[in-house]
Amino acid sequence: MAREKIEKKERMKIPRQPMPAQEPMDRIKNFNEVALGFTEELALAEADRCLECKKPKCVDGCPVGIDIPGFIVAIQQADFEGALAIIKKDNTLPAICGRVCPQEDQCEIVCVTGKKAEPVAIGRLERYVADWEMAQEGEVKMPELPPASGFKVAVVGSGPAGLACAADLALRGHKVTIYEALHKPGGVLVYGIPEFRLPKKIVQEEIGNLEKLGVEIRCNFVIGKTASVEELFSEYGFDAVFLGTGAGLPYFMGIPGENYIGVLSANEFLTRVNLMKAFAFPDFDTPVRLGDNVAVVGSGNVAMDCLRTAKRLGAKNVICLYRRTRDESPARLEELEHAEEEDIDFRWLASPVEIYGNEEGLVTGARVQVMELGEPDDSGRRRPVPIEGDQYDIELDQLIMGIGQGPNPLVTKSTKGLELNRWGNIVVDEETMMTSIDGVFAGGDIVTGAATVILAMGAGKKASEGIDAYLRGTAEASKTA
Repeated sequence: MAREKIEKKERMKIPRQPMPAQEPMDRIKNFNEVALGFTEELALAEADRCLECKKPKCVDGCPVGIDIPGFIVAIQQADFEGALAIIKKDNTLPAICGRVCPQEDQCEIVCVTGKKAEPVAIGRLERYVADWEMAQEGEVKMPELPPASGFKVAVVGSGPAGLACAADLALRGHKVTIYEALHKPGGVLVYGIPEFRLPKKIVQEEIGNLEKLGVEIRCNFVIGKTASVEELFSEYGFDAVFLGTGAGLPYFMGIPGENYIGVLSANEFLTRVNLMKAFAFPDFDTPVRLGDNVAVVGSGNVAMDCLRTAKRLGAKNVICLYRRTRDESPARLEELEHAEEEDIDFRWLASPVEIYGNEEGLVTGARVQVMELGEPDDSGRRRPVPIEGDQYDIELDQLIMGIGQGPNPLVTKSTKGLELNRWGNIVVDEETMMTSIDGVFAGGDIVTGAATVILAMGAGKKASEGIDAYLRGTAEASKTA
């Protein structure tokens, strides 16, 4: 249906539409999605806030280059199918990105509307049209495929970088096979992000759309064990390989007591709960030890996920220990606010220095050092400095380390000739994303270190361009040889 255009000066008067959500004290008792999504009425009102800029900076702020004004104008006309078609030209995972992409730091931060009012809720609109499509009866529409190129590409890892690379390669006519070490595809999307933030049904549907593009997915296949990168070429006949194995190696602090039972990495905790359904024990046979008193070290998005998951699993006292202040917290503001609403006990300027345990080897508590902020460090943030003599003890049944993770070393250590930097990340050509090995490309957290879903997707798309140019350049070279 056609809708009347609203004058630009009137658009500035429309307030940013609130996201409907579960009430805090209700949602801590379940794993259902917290943010409920826009209604059609809310989506249309939010879309009307877009000023349709002649030089839209929001597109430049999007790591995958979506035509943001184009899809929002389509929403203004209630053409949700058209809006989704525009998005899918550049992003085949809109329902995922609309939920977990930090739009506030990317497309929305440069939104022109945001100069005099709040920016347009671009991510929420992207989620709305993706959810609208899933609610319709009939087959989900995918972009049309070009003629087959005759080339085969292996994608190692089915996280955001791998999925984006695979989709883009398929849309370029290449035959793609994804190899995933775990028993379900999705990488961090399924093992790392809780159900209440990203329902697994959404991930499964979006991955199913990739399979409609002809992408084959092989799970329980560990590159570096089941087969090597070299064997993907020599034994499996691939013409190029993309490495998107992510940052799955957890960091610990190296303080006394980390070996006590009940000290977990965020990776293990979230994998047990999200992928292996520990929250439904004993219906699923994956236990997770919890107790009444749980502390999580760190204040990024992963730490927020751990804190809020522990609350839903029944912990009475859930404490966040972070060595800086709220202002320096790297978590998305929305996730931080949700955690505060859910009665998480935030201890800012606090860092554990020792973990206590009993004779049975179980965690019983921790010694916490009180900090203050000193001079800025290399990151530009003020360095946390211990206040001498200011420490206190807390009782604990479990302590979860959510202080970050490094590159997964399984593939890198088993691949000869692969250049790494001093942190163990793969070194690539910034233009093509090719590694030091001819025909092997990489992108995402394995290259940059732990980052966001959408940045990993952007790297996967960029790598697909490099792979496509490499394959077609190889073919041209063989013709003229």
